[in-house]
Amino acid sequence: GVRWKSSYRPAPLLTAAPVRALIDEQISIKGSFLPPRCPVTVCAQMHSEDGDLWEAFAHYNTNADGTVNLIRDQSVGGSYLGCEPMGLFWGLQPASGEREGLRLRKKDVETPYIVFMSLLEGHVSPRERQSTELAAVTTERWYMAPGVQRIEIRQNGVVGTLFLPPGPGPFPAMLDLWGMGGGLPEYRSALFASRGYASLSLAYVGHKELPGPQNCINVGDSYFKSAFHLLQDHQQVCADRVGIIGLSFGVYLTLRIATQTGVKPSCLICINGPVGSTIMLSDADGKTVQFESDQKYWTYDDQGHVSFRDISLPANLLPESKVKLEHLACPLMYIVGEDDLSASSIENANLIEETLRAAGKSQLFTRLSYPGAGHLIEPPYTPNSRASLWSVKPIKR
Repeated sequence: GVRWKSSYRPAPLLTAAPVRALIDEQISIKGSFLPPRCPVTVCAQMHSEDGDLWEAFAHYNTNADGTVNLIRDQSVGGSYLGCEPMGLFWGLQPASGEREGLRLRKKDVETPYIVFMSLLEGHVSPRERQSTELAAVTTERWYMAPGVQRIEIRQNGVVGTLFLPPGPGPFPAMLDLWGMGGGLPEYRSALFASRGYASLSLAYVGHKELPGPQNCINVGDSYFKSAFHLLQDHQQVCADRVGIIGLSFGVYLTLRIATQTGVKPSCLICINGPVGSTIMLSDADGKTVQFESDQKYWTYDDQGHVSFRDISLPANLLPESKVKLEHLACPLMYIVGEDDLSASSIENANLIEETLRAAGKSQLFTRLSYPGAGHLIEPPYTPNSRASLWSVKPIKR
């Protein structure tokens, strides 16, 4: 037979599989039909919900077969170096000229982040648009899986959002507590539900539907107890498999709920937070005065960035506020970011471990400690911020 050989070469192709995925799901990014052993740049760009441009890029050299595969190949320059299959996602940073102090934080979990990925000729940066775009693909990154239910909760004074996994259940569940940034962040709870756990994200400060001034905690132990029982009593929740997760000041609340309110969580997850408070409690129920009152412990670096770390040193916590850890009756996992400049996480983890050991309960304690990690331990592949503005929003120009 006769074989025909064509000089035709397909156009360059950039693929992402799957193109729609959860935020913590790894995807495969590949370029093909490229000239062999040539320099290319793979670029990711997306806009936050506030309209700020975030981007990341990496330099690769195609293989002999004219392909580049981020699962296999090494980046030789750009936002990261080496083999990092998801580097274009965790490496996203505000583009040059955007506002300072930004942190990528999803507000509307019912919509995805839309990430535009492009394959550029040569080793370039994203702003060098004179470079030829060889191929492109758009990906979606979700916190809510298909079938997850989002239910606003305004019941018995409780303000929160409940997320339920697909199906009838019953499901294990988590009560989700954030820190003094306030409001009602939902993305962690949405991701829990996407992974099979019912989750109630609970507002307790800085929310317009809570009583009193927004710079105080105007709800007390009875509020958190009601929220726990609301979740526990839900017909699609396993009543004996309800845990609590807390970040920052939410750690103190998590420990307080588990030891002082009569509820019996099945487990606790504490991320970078204290065992007590420097804020004077206005009553035994746990309500507080204005929480800016601990500024005497703030420290500043040469650039004017504030560190809140010393606020939560065990020696600086009000003795009467410290949780009676010896009363703990369920497993506790404490996650430490060893470079945390917002909380004295190592010292608080040490205190918890020592107290439980002295009480004969060392088997309840597990520590996960991450060198170089900061205050916010976010879902996998989430962009990191070295410093971000906490309570003052940068002005968009």
